[in-house]
Amino acid sequence: MAFVPTTGSDGAVDHTTGSVGGLRWFVFALFFIFGGITSLNDIIIPKLREIFTLTHASSMLVQSAFFIAYALFSIPAAAIVRRFGYMRTASIGLMTMTAGCLLFVPASEHAAFSLFLFALFVLGAGITIVQVVANPLVSMLGAPGSAHSRLTFAQAFNSLGTTVFPLVGSAVILGNLARVDSTKLSGVALDAYRRDSSSVVVHTYLGLALALTIVAGVVWTQRHKLKHVGEIGGGLFSGLSLLKRPRFAFGTAAIFLYVGAEVALGSLIVNYLVQPSVLGVSDQVAGNHVPFYWGGALLGRFVGAYVLRQASPSTVLISVAVGAIFLLLASGNTTGPIAAWTLLSVGLMNAVMFPTIFSLASEGLGSRAAEGSGVIATAIVGGAIIPLVTGKVADITNSLSIALILPGLCYCAIVAFGIYARSCNTTN
Repeated sequence: MAFVPTTGSDGAVDHTTGSVGGLRWFVFALFFIFGGITSLNDIIIPKLREIFTLTHASSMLVQSAFFIAYALFSIPAAAIVRRFGYMRTASIGLMTMTAGCLLFVPASEHAAFSLFLFALFVLGAGITIVQVVANPLVSMLGAPGSAHSRLTFAQAFNSLGTTVFPLVGSAVILGNLARVDSTKLSGVALDAYRRDSSSVVVHTYLGLALALTIVAGVVWTQRHKLKHVGEIGGGLFSGLSLLKRPRFAFGTAAIFLYVGAEVALGSLIVNYLVQPSVLGVSDQVAGNHVPFYWGGALLGRFVGAYVLRQASPSTVLISVAVGAIFLLLASGNTTGPIAAWTLLSVGLMNAVMFPTIFSLASEGLGSRAAEGSGVIATAIVGGAIIPLVTGKVADITNSLSIALILPGLCYCAIVAFGIYARSCNTTN
């Protein structure tokens, strides 16, 4: 039996079991947590690339292992929501994230890149479950008319996490990067170096495991907040029938492309900025710039929460996607600080894309919101595929600037979705 919010005539959540206003802050906390942990991938990529002497494409397997979990667990997560309710499912997701953090211990002890990838996969599975809960829930906790703005505001807490975590992670994880040239080591010496160098990553994730356990306990205490209205019907894959709706299907594809582009760019920042033709700085200094990328999304989401109350969501989406395209063109065709800051500024354009695409695609789902969230969350697997292809392009062309073309094409498709969604609203 599921615990889900019921709605009144205005579509807002029924508060008959007590005020759920405070519940929004728990949901905002979930956004902060899974956003911050996801962004740490951008920091550990150069670390693991140095430890295991990886190519650009191989280092992107970090993102592939993490985001492939969305393809495998999003729809089952929606089924868990139907069975156990939103808050119980959030606790399950948080404990799964804890397990993923703890798996960094054996990965370090065995100095095995494959074990790090498995740990990231489990961590990604937990975040998938939490995100399937959080996106529809925050949309439900208020009137439907302000759903775009409310979800954008919630995403601002996601961006707050993606800004704070890399700043701390850069100092802790990248602070001692490349003090030893691992390419000159072999055998026992190389294994010992890999174990010692990866220990700092382990300590970071052990701290996260402790914090996640505490949050899971707090969320569990809120499990009765939402009114019990019975089980929502449908089989495990019933949500896939929603793809028969053109708008929902196009929106799901747009999420795939957006997440892929955002993650690909975030993953390239450190390696992009260290190039002599851009900033020519150390890995740690470049890592300190990552928060500017995610900080742009933070600023943009707070501003966007207001703008989306004044302007058409589809128009806003078209505008920011076009802005991202022009910034990538500018970065790829310039050098020095201009190339660096135009790339970092794409974060500002990204700010409202996910919540706006999600809301536009999900309009009218009603009681099938959890199913729709599960299907859309599956599309987040774009973060596993597009960064890998982008890394491959960088390796083949030996140019990170040329590799920016792929994310640029993703934003072109998002412009097309915005135009389509606007035409749907016009005809309706």
